[in-house]
Formats: sequence, C-alpha cells, structure tokens
Amino acid sequence: MPNLKNSPVISLSQVSKSYPEGSITHSVLDSISAEFQEGECVALLGRSGSGKSTLLNLISGIDKPDNGSIIIQGRDITGLSEYERTLFRRRHIGFIYQFFNLIPTLTVLENVMLPLELNEQRNEALVSSLLDEVELLERKEEYPDRLSGGEQQRVAIIRALVHDPLIVLADEPTGNIDRETGNKVMALLERLIRKRNKTLIIVTHSQEIASFADRQLLLENGVLKTQSKTVA
Repeated sequence: MPNLKNSPVISLSQVSKSYPEGSITHSVLDSISAEFQEGECVALLGRSGSGKSTLLNLISGIDKPDNGSIIIQGRDITGLSEYERTLFRRRHIGFIYQFFNLIPTLTVLENVMLPLELNEQRNEALVSSLLDEVELLERKEEYPDRLSGGEQQRVAIIRALVHDPLIVLADEPTGNIDRETGNKVMALLERLIRKRNKTLIIVTHSQEIASFADRQLLLENGVLKTQSKTVA
C-alpha cells in the first residue's frame, strides 16, 4: 500500500469538462475533486461515455478542463501551453492502451526505445533489461505482428515505464485480450508498478481487473464517487 501521509502526486480541484453536441453542450465531468498518492493504484470504473477517458486526457494534459485545476507534483498543468504540456507528458507520464498502439514498422526494441528518444535519450541496456524482466528479450528484433496480444501488451507496459514516469495511465489495458491473459498481464503490470512505486490510474469495465487496485472510483453522471471493493 502507498504511503498516504505524503503530498499527493495528482490533485484535481473542481475540474469540469463539456463538449458541444450540435446546438447543445454536453457536460462530461462536473466539478471533480480528487487526490492520487505516490505508489497508489486506482481503478476508474463507469459506463461507456461516462468520461473515464476524458479524465485521463485531462490528467495527461492532452486536453484542458473548462474549469478547475490539475496539479501534478506541485505544478498546475492547466496553466501550461500546449507545447509545455506535451513536454511534461513525454517526461512524466506513461500510457498503456487497449489496442497496444505499437508502431508496426518498428521492432519491439525500437518501440520501447521511442519514449527515450522523444526525450533525447538512448539507453539500449535499460530497454534490454526491461524486456528481460517481462521475458521478451529474445523477441526484441521481432515486429509487433509476430507477437501474441498478451506479448504486445507486455511490450506496451515496459514502453510506458522505460522513461521512469511519475504516473502511468492505462485505458482498458486488458480489453483486447482474453480473460486469462488479461489477468496475467494485470498481475505483471501491478508487480512492475509496485516495484517502481509509480502511481497507476487504470480505466476498466472489469470488476476482476479493478480488484487489483488499492481504491476504486466510479464516474457516474459526471461525478466521481468512491466505490467499495466487491468481496468474492
């Protein structure tokens, strides 16, 4: 469990977001306030269209809220320019997606190396060490289409961690693989996150996957609510 006595890594205060839909405006997030601690794993649940991915986009700086502040390790990213938010995202946030988002024309090694290169770094020894940790070192010269879904997601996980981010955001990371493989991938992700003391926010529809988290939050009608864990 994370140490909750420290200042939060992420602090949301009165965050709202709306989008135009024809002649009307659709409110997605309504005055959300929340804190996320260092080393904490939080599951974000809610129906499709409830705003889960929107919330991740706001935390990562891909999008800006209409109102409110998002403070990450003491820095209000809502006050940054788009370019500054891009640099902040490259350095401090790792992403894991449902459909892996590996570049098909790059090898496994090159895909994992990409976040480092975007930050003007290159450390092949580190990448090889991470690939070895997820038992894919021997596949480093392969292209993504030669890997299974579970293997591709393992590559995506270490790509999200290679640049040592503060935060990892995972949007339905097991949604494109079968249940057994998804549970193995989630167990691996949890182990790697705990080992490195990273803050993980994971969007999922699966209560089984959400059970890996320290806390579960439910997005409903634009409001964020604490949800008790389901006891088997």
